[in-house]
Amino acid sequence: MPFRKSLKTSSSVLNLKRKIIRRSQIQELVRRLRNTRKRIVFTNGTFDFIHLGHIRYLAQAKSFGDVLIVGVNTNASVRSYKGPNRPINPEGDRIQVLSALECVDFAVLFSEPSPLKLILEIRPHVLVKGSDWKKNQIAGAREVESWGGKVKRIKLVPGRSTTKLIEGIKAKPTLEKIPNA
Repeated sequence: MPFRKSLKTSSSVLNLKRKIIRRSQIQELVRRLRNTRKRIVFTNGTFDFIHLGHIRYLAQAKSFGDVLIVGVNTNASVRSYKGPNRPINPEGDRIQVLSALECVDFAVLFSEPSPLKLILEIRPHVLVKGSDWKKNQIAGAREVESWGGKVKRIKLVPGRSTTKLIEGIKAKPTLEKIPNA
C-alpha cells in the first residue's frame, strides 16, 4: 500500500509541474489552446497567503472559460508595489500552491509591475480582476476589449484579504477575529 501512495504522490507532483509554465513557453501554450478552440481566461496577482477569498475568486474566474491561466508576480515585482516586507511566501511556493488548485490550469511568473505585457502575449478571451479594481484601472482591459474579449470584475469576499490576515496575525495570533464566511 505505501508503494501505491508514493506513485500517486509522484504523479501529483508531475501534474503540478505541468501546470507551471515558463514565460518563454506561454505563446506556444496559447497557440495550442487556441487550435483546440479553448476559451482562455486570465487573471493575476500576488497570492501570498491563499485564503477563502482567493479560492472563490479563482473558481469563479475559471467559470468564465475553459482554461484559467494565472499570472503570479515575482518576489521583486511584489516588493515594488507592496513594500520590502512582502511577499511573505517566496514565488516558488506561491506558484506551486496555486497550481495545486483544481480550478487553475496554468500558472506563470511575471516580473513586471504590471501584467500588461503578459496579457498581450496571452490575448485572453476573458480578463478577470476583483471588484476592488475600477475597469479603467485594470491593466489590459482596453486591449482585451479591442480584440473582442471581455473584462469581468468579481465581487470579493468581505473581510478576506492577505493584508487583513497579516494584520490579524500581528495583533493576535488566533483566528478568533475572522467571522465565518
